[in-house]
Amino acid sequence: MTKEIKTEILIEASPEKIWAILRNFEEYPNWNPFIVSIKGKLEEGSKIKANIKPPDGKEMIFKPTILTKIDNKELSWSGKVLIDGLFDGEHKFELIDNGNGTVTFIQSEVFRGVFVWLFNPQKTENGFNEMNKRLKELAENSVCG
Repeated sequence: MTKEIKTEILIEASPEKIWAILRNFEEYPNWNPFIVSIKGKLEEGSKIKANIKPPDGKEMIFKPTILTKIDNKELSWSGKVLIDGLFDGEHKFELIDNGNGTVTFIQSEVFRGVFVWLFNPQKTENGFNEMNKRLKELAENSVCG
């Protein structure tokens, strides 16, 4: 069984500026209301430690592996709860350059496993949307990058 969450937002900034914000894990606690911290190296095959706090939900810690890192375009990782096949997730950030000074930022996750049917994705989707809004504000209003 699978469940998918997919959110998107239009950001008036360059892919490079948005990517600079996303790759700077050290700053997540200062701006990101959903992924409140990430520790580890940003490179394919690396294990990271992600601390997630959905709105009105409990804080969770995951230790996913980075699957893809394509500068200014895509970052994805895959994680699991306990063992493979129980509750697995593949998280992805995509930056689509619209060629007009805007980027469509897509944040998605596909959940798979025996216990997926127990999962209500609404709080997680709300977290994605809150993060997307803060990313947009930061990218559009900051002078860095």
